[in-house]
Amino acid sequence: MKKYTFILFIFSFMVSGQELINDTITRTATIKANIVGNTVVLTPETPGLNQVAGAPKAFYTHYWELGDGHYSKEENPKHIYKKKGEYEVKLWATNNYDSGKPPTTRPKKIAVNAVTDPYEDVATMQEDFTLQRNREPVPNEEIVTILSYKNSKNYETNGKIYLFYNELKYKADNFELTDTRPHHNENTISTDAFAFTRKIDDEDTYLASTSNAPIYYRTFPQDSTIKTNLPLTISESKAMYKNWSVLEFDNMQPKEERNIFFSLKTTPEMVKDTSAIISVRGIYVPDGNYDNHEVKDMEMEIVTSHDPNKMSSNGTFMNYRLVRFKTLKYKIKFQNNGEGPANTIRLETDIPEMLDKSTLKVVDMYPKCDICPKREVTYSCLDTTFTGTQAIFTFKNIYLPGSEQKNVKAYDSTKGFVKYSIKFAKDFHKKKTKSRTAIIFDKNDPIITNYSTTRFLPGISIGAKVGYNSFSDLKNSESYFFGATLSPYKSYRWYWQVELMNNFHNYDAKTVIQDEFVQDAQGFRFRQRTTTNASYENIDWDVPVLIRYNLNNYIGLGTGLNNTISISEKQDQAILIERFEGDQPDAPVFETINETNNETNSFTNFRTGLLFEATAGFARIGPSLGARYILNFENDFNYWQFYAIWKF
Repeated sequence: MKKYTFILFIFSFMVSGQELINDTITRTATIKANIVGNTVVLTPETPGLNQVAGAPKAFYTHYWELGDGHYSKEENPKHIYKKKGEYEVKLWATNNYDSGKPPTTRPKKIAVNAVTDPYEDVATMQEDFTLQRNREPVPNEEIVTILSYKNSKNYETNGKIYLFYNELKYKADNFELTDTRPHHNENTISTDAFAFTRKIDDEDTYLASTSNAPIYYRTFPQDSTIKTNLPLTISESKAMYKNWSVLEFDNMQPKEERNIFFSLKTTPEMVKDTSAIISVRGIYVPDGNYDNHEVKDMEMEIVTSHDPNKMSSNGTFMNYRLVRFKTLKYKIKFQNNGEGPANTIRLETDIPEMLDKSTLKVVDMYPKCDICPKREVTYSCLDTTFTGTQAIFTFKNIYLPGSEQKNVKAYDSTKGFVKYSIKFAKDFHKKKTKSRTAIIFDKNDPIITNYSTTRFLPGISIGAKVGYNSFSDLKNSESYFFGATLSPYKSYRWYWQVELMNNFHNYDAKTVIQDEFVQDAQGFRFRQRTTTNASYENIDWDVPVLIRYNLNNYIGLGTGLNNTISISEKQDQAILIERFEGDQPDAPVFETINETNNETNSFTNFRTGLLFEATAGFARIGPSLGARYILNFENDFNYWQFYAIWKF
């Protein structure tokens, strides 16, 4: 009986364990709301976290949409609604340092039946136009883009909002716009609409419109520090992005702030490189009577899991021909997950050898501070030093709170970053690079980021080739050729190459002598000798397919298959028939017959062989000389090829 009880216990344990695993695969979070009058306190109920081994302590970050155009990133937000009514609250919980997927949350209806607390619309925007997101994009997950705009004019305005997404430089779409949530009667208009200007005859005033209908205008002084050529900005944006959304807004009061929320579903086919930087662009036209506008680009790093410590680059795929004109940008993100503030943060960053450390410039950073001078100082600053293979960024005398620190409610305040640009060195090879950063908070153990990888597109190199073929086994052979080659541009070591050669080949075949004994009708037996001489004039096509390897900048080796077909073959035969009296070797000739035969064929003599070659000169691009030996699978067609080639 005890044996069966034990087996039943093991079976129950296995079943419960299986249920636990299933629960962790599809996790859900719920919203709890405490409503008193028009004041609501929200509490998330989230599932347990699956700690990533070796990572800092896992935790959740939260993003709330409160149903009236406001949002919050606090864990337990308190919000006062302005009016009675029913509001739909949404929650996105993001699991950091967790191996599972973010939990899904059902929206919750909030009923406000009385206004008991005074509502105060507090200004929160430091700029007129901002773009934010609730988390970094992960393939097949949803992110929210928060577009905030403010009327800084001293009069009521009507204008437009543009959101551009899915960059053209990536083959697959990165996002699908699944939902747009405006809260101030913003209207989505046709994406074919565009802005243009029309000059009013008597005034130096230009109006922006999506139609040719008359536009009533008012003259107000405009801010000359923002962009003014709206059609140009839109055309440039359309040249960078595949998709866009346009909204119009009306009756925006002075100093009023508004938010629009866009749900973007990341596609399974999005860029797989987890160090790649992608972007969306927003354009804000605050007053539709003018072309004045603001542009914001929001860069995002593709991730496979939500890790706040990350390194990324905009050099995911680069054109090697144009790379000398490109400046790489890197971004190192970090978060203090400690229980107290960090005063010194050290970022030890790998610099690939193909990059010029002397061109490194710090573009932006957080916490914001000055660049350290060469002397010791007591104020906050960022110091940059170099070793043979690294750049070391050190934040000194700063205060970055920890996510586990008491009274820290905004997780964003615990994050920081360094963004820098760097150029390529003068001489470098076409190979991918890998960089990562060791992040050290005060005297704690380093946190190692992911690898940020840069790669080059294969590119296409077309070569011109001319040379001479030497057939040692053929008599009176003359063979010249010219053609073109196709290969990746300026490959570093291994690469493929395909060629198309046009050969002009003249040669004489070996003389064929045939002796035989013939008996005529009278029974007289005699010896007959037939001597055949043939000459050929061929136009051949060669299609070599080979693998090549560059030993260095000057020497290259290759091997592959050589395929040849005669597209035109002209054969001239001269036949001499000699008949001898009797069958003795010294018998005299009693009859001589001369015959000729001309024959032309097309697309004949297909033959294949192995090739081996070596080149000397400029191995990757430019001129070089080469020698190739072709070992045909047919007799008499083994030959040497000597050539000159110039790759472009």
